[in-house]
Amino acid sequence: MTATRAADILPLRTDFAQLIDGELIAGTPTLDVINPATGAVFARAPRATHADLDRAVAAARRAFQSWRESSFEQRRLCIERLSAALRVQQESLAELLTREQGKPLSQSREEIVRAASLSEGMAAIPIEPEVLVENAQRHVELHYFPLGVVGIITPWNAPINLAPGPLTMALYTGNTAVLKPSPYTPLCTLKLGELLRDIFPAGVVNILAGGDDCGQWMSEHPGIDKISFTGSVASGKKVMASAAATLKRITLELGGNDAAIVLDDVDPKSIAPKLFFASFVNSGQVCMAIKRIYAHERIYQALCEALAGEARKARIGDGLQSDTQFGPIQNRMQYERVLGLLEDSRRRGGHILAGGEVAPGPGYFIAPTIITDLPEDARLIKEEQFGPLLPVLRFSDVGDAIRRANDTRYGLAASVWSSDIERATAVALRLEVGTAWVNQHRATAANVPFGGVKESGIGCNYAELGLKGNMEARVISVLKA
Repeated sequence: MTATRAADILPLRTDFAQLIDGELIAGTPTLDVINPATGAVFARAPRATHADLDRAVAAARRAFQSWRESSFEQRRLCIERLSAALRVQQESLAELLTREQGKPLSQSREEIVRAASLSEGMAAIPIEPEVLVENAQRHVELHYFPLGVVGIITPWNAPINLAPGPLTMALYTGNTAVLKPSPYTPLCTLKLGELLRDIFPAGVVNILAGGDDCGQWMSEHPGIDKISFTGSVASGKKVMASAAATLKRITLELGGNDAAIVLDDVDPKSIAPKLFFASFVNSGQVCMAIKRIYAHERIYQALCEALAGEARKARIGDGLQSDTQFGPIQNRMQYERVLGLLEDSRRRGGHILAGGEVAPGPGYFIAPTIITDLPEDARLIKEEQFGPLLPVLRFSDVGDAIRRANDTRYGLAASVWSSDIERATAVALRLEVGTAWVNQHRATAANVPFGGVKESGIGCNYAELGLKGNMEARVISVLKA
């Protein structure tokens, strides 16, 4: 493991404001924002009060009356302006994203471009009425109408990528929105509000920064018609429970324990870099990252050695350093949880092939770690680690590998790796997940729906399915004369 550091020597940043009804409002109280590479506070953001939320919801409800009457084309033009603004502000947003989230600067840049592209792609999807019946007696159509005010709650692992997506789905389909980022990473989203102020009419988009209490206020608020939440399973269950009192519509994109099944006909050295990156990108803090690898016994040892080789040459450090490949864990709570999983793996007899070190000094750094010989009931196998620990497990029978991969309460995604595409596809069809990839992992697109099954979520994001999840279906049935 090699590591680089960079200390924050800049003045404390406080140039952040909430967007409410077209106005940028600084306000108090405030949230401290920590750079996870240093463990030090480097910025303060306004913290929303319940009164702020009430104002934002009231503004969104007023704006909905006219925004719903705008055309898809008018809304598409606004989304395209949003995407263009993200590209123009890429460098300033990327540096801020790296400081508050920790990922390498190159990945922050990619996240911003990806957010812009996904938004443009979704705003190009037509939503048309569907003719269900057409005969001499009846004409029946299915129409889609906006719901009203959509509350969007986003996580700390990809705050730019996971804000414009739900925002685009809500706004393009004629809804207005109140958006709240994670209290760990509010800054880029607040800066996004400054861009949106000049693009959308007042009240159409409102952005608040707040703690977990603000998220609960949103899911309970009678003026919000839908909640779009991305985050952990435990938090998603709380959102669902508190939204039930007003029968809000919900989309939940929750955690995953994604398995990769590697069949016996692969070249371990050629696929190891792909598997490694899909497991450790953003230091493993990705909902759809590979969390477990099941490798056939014929190639198991060679694959483990190749993965360990990738881990040993990984460069860990402050994301602002040009040679950094993997940054820190984003916050102390998650850092301590990952350390607990590492210690539990050692107690359960896990063999650490590479990594396992905790870098000295400030910041929340853990080296990419490859672990073998864990029992199937170990915490690292059963739980979503959301950090740079990867268990590799052996199998001899493909049916047994499928059973073990499916033996989880999660069902977000998985992948199958083989030189025989038909064989791999047959395995993929048996995996109980929302998305099963073949010879790839983490491949998503604006026109392909993404969502989980089992406890990994409800509903989909992206594509026509995701857009219609922000609308209500109404039947128009005409009896002909």
